[in-house]
Amino acid sequence: MKLLSNKYIKTALDPIIGNNPINIQMLGICSALAVTVQLKTAVVMGAALTFVVTFSNILVSAFRKFVPENIRIIFELFVIASLVILADEFLRAYMFDISRQLSVFVGLIITNCLVMGRAETFALGNKPGLSLMDGLGNGLGYSLVLFLVAFIRELFGSGTLFGYQVIPDFFYEAGYADMGFMLLAPAAFIIIGLLIWLQKTLFKTS
Repeated sequence: MKLLSNKYIKTALDPIIGNNPINIQMLGICSALAVTVQLKTAVVMGAALTFVVTFSNILVSAFRKFVPENIRIIFELFVIASLVILADEFLRAYMFDISRQLSVFVGLIITNCLVMGRAETFALGNKPGLSLMDGLGNGLGYSLVLFLVAFIRELFGSGTLFGYQVIPDFFYEAGYADMGFMLLAPAAFIIIGLLIWLQKTLFKTS
């Protein structure tokens, strides 16, 4: 099957392992700081961005030969904004509490340089199938970092995961205290920095 050929697999895996959007490309860091206090908001944000970047890649690629060069960015913004509105309305309808916690950050996917960057640098020059894998890989790579950062911040900052207490009461009775610093934005910077160091060390990236 063509979609399972090495070219397609490499396109999908590269942003997850080797060329991560946050750790290597340094894209989408603002939202990584803002929505990673809790795992559930990080997972939903990651899913929303993955949906937008994947389908914007497909649509931009599918219409790339029909859109005049001088309005291509307007077309890309129209596609991305339409998908963001769909994602935002879905969250408002079915996950209202999480939608309120995410506040404006779902809407700000429109301005996320990762989404526009993939449309401009990849989707415009490749077929829809390959663009789909690129969008999916970049979305999952972004989501993976959000998940890891949120896991560490919620666990050590609140003693919970997905809102459920996981640190036993006897730890608190013995004097353990949650690290309130983990709930502040600088903690996310430090964790992302450590993840960047770890990835560059493990995969020998420059």
